This record gives sequence, structure tokens and C-alpha cells, in this order.
Amino acid sequence: MSESSYSLLGLWPIINRWKKLVGSALILALVVSIIVALSLPNIYKSTAVFFPTNPQTTDPDRIATEGSKLELGGRTEDLDRIITIGESQPVAELLIRRFRLHAHYGTGQPGTDLADDAALREFSSNLGIVHNERDAIELTFQDRDKQLAARIANTLVQVIDSINQQLTLENRRNVLGLYQQRYQFLSSEFERSRQQLLRARRRYGIYGLEQQSRYLAREIIKVETELRTAEGSGADARTVAGLRRALRGLTEAEQGNVINLEDYTRGVDSLNLFTSRMTNLQERLVRARGDYETADIALKGKLSSLYLVQKAYPATKKSKPVRWLIVAGSVFLTLALSVVVITLLELWRRTRRPQAPAGL
Repeated sequence: MSESSYSLLGLWPIINRWKKLVGSALILALVVSIIVALSLPNIYKSTAVFFPTNPQTTDPDRIATEGSKLELGGRTEDLDRIITIGESQPVAELLIRRFRLHAHYGTGQPGTDLADDAALREFSSNLGIVHNERDAIELTFQDRDKQLAARIANTLVQVIDSINQQLTLENRRNVLGLYQQRYQFLSSEFERSRQQLLRARRRYGIYGLEQQSRYLAREIIKVETELRTAEGSGADARTVAGLRRALRGLTEAEQGNVINLEDYTRGVDSLNLFTSRMTNLQERLVRARGDYETADIALKGKLSSLYLVQKAYPATKKSKPVRWLIVAGSVFLTLALSVVVITLLELWRRTRRPQAPAGL
């Protein structure tokens, strides 16, 4: 025996025989779906778009030492970090408490496990954070109240920004402390070097290098010339001895002269060393002071870690439900189920129908 073949056209006689039942089911589905679609509340969606910035560009060490500027961070780790913060449970609980969403969602009094879990699930289902094809982050929140949806979306962006800053805040404070320690160290070293320079001036009697060098050279030449003249002219021994003592006083430190060539030479070497040291410390001190002030301003300024492209605004039209789609889908699904049911009934009737005796 050949197997029976089935086609969509072959279903028409079956549908025609059950047209009243199918029609009643379609009318019922149409009425129920219209009632359900009209009873569903309008849901509004608000979207904020922003770029994460590279957190290294907001660190005071790079701002101070490299003069870096704010850079948009399209790196995978920056995007993943922002999305992870936005979808975290502490952030959700913070927003739920701030906007009293337990009462708004009708989940019950806050503080109970059932109410908190229901509010958290409802909040999470209304929140969407995605990384779009332009390396930006789209944060979307939907709610029956379009004003509330926009406020929650904008607040959530601020909370993400704050938490993202906190991740590097402790490190930035440590960096600021290092700048302060470096400035204090250089300041104390500068003061110590200045005191050493003053002591060297008092010890060697050097207060003006150029004037004293001219004076010392002039006096040495003058005394030496007088000594040679006295020796050549046959002056008395006491005069010659006095000129020799005067010359030794100008050239030897042991003679006790405040200004003498030996101390002056050693003093010049020491003063040059201390002066170079002080000049270097002064330059480093000025630079360290500027770095510290820049880092302090950067830390107190709380630079945003997000570059907001578009803030969330209240929606001008609903995003769902699509009522005509609900009605059309319900009617089509009812028709499909009705066809399946009546087809199965027809097959069941055929199998139950008694076979005619052979030869009749």
C-alpha cells in the first residue's frame, strides 16, 4: 500500500470542517491579546554614551613628570573594567536604595531577602551596558517612568566614574606622598648645603671671590716688589724681615692672616663645590615643588575617568510593548496550534474508524 501524502493544501478541508472551532479560537485569541496588550504599561528607555579614559593619564605622576593629557581609552581592559563596575551588585544595590526602587517595583519592604532579590532582579533586567562597534559604551536603562529612567542612567554613569576613580585613588595618594617626601628632602638638603657654604666662607674668609682675588693678587705683588726692592737696595734687616713676614702672611695659612693665598685657594675649591651643589639642589627643589603642586591639584581636582558623549534624556516615545506585534503573534500562534490540534483529532478519528470487511 502506498503511504498517504500530506500538503498544506490538504489541510484546507480539515480546517473548513472545523472552521467554527478555529474561528472561535482566533476571535478569543484576538480579544484576549488586545486586552493584554492594552493592559501592559509603556516602557521607556534612556541611553547614555561615553568613552572610558586611560586611568594612567589621570595619575599625578604622569601629569607632573610627562605633562600628559587626557586620553580616550579604547583598550579592552578599560572597557571590561567599566562594564564590570556597572553590572556589579554593589552598584545595583546603591541605585536601588537611592531611588527607593523597592516601592517603585512593588517588591516589598527593603531588608528582607525576597524583596531585595526581587528588586535586584528587576533592576538588572532593566539595565543594559554594551560595548558598541565604535569602542564606546552604551548604558541603557528602561522603566515605566521615563524621567526616572533618565535619572537612573545618568546617576549610574556618575557612580561608575566615582568607583573607577577610587581604583587608582590610593595609588595617586601614594604618588603625592612621594612628591611631598622628595620636596621635603631636597628642601632640607638645600638648607644644609647653604649652612655649609656659610661656614666655608667664614672659615676661609671668602665673601667676594672676584674682589678678594684682585685684592690678594695686588697685595702679594706689592709686598713682594717692596721686598725685592729692599733686598736690592741694602735696606736694614728689620725692614726686610718685616716684608718677608708680610709676604708669608699673605701666602701661608699658618701666619694667621684672615685673607691669605693658601686658604683662599682651598676656599675657592670648596666654595665652587658647595655652590654647584646648591645650584643643583635649587633647580631640583623648584622642580620638585612644581611637581608636588601639580600632583596635589590633579588629586584634588578629581579628573573624570569617563568622557561623556551623550547624557541620558527622557525618551520621547516608548520602546515597548509593540502591541500590534503581540496581537498578531497571538493570533498566528493560536492558528498554528489550532491546525495542529484539529489535524491530530482527524488522524485520531481515522485510526478509530472501523475497517470495512473484505469482499464487501
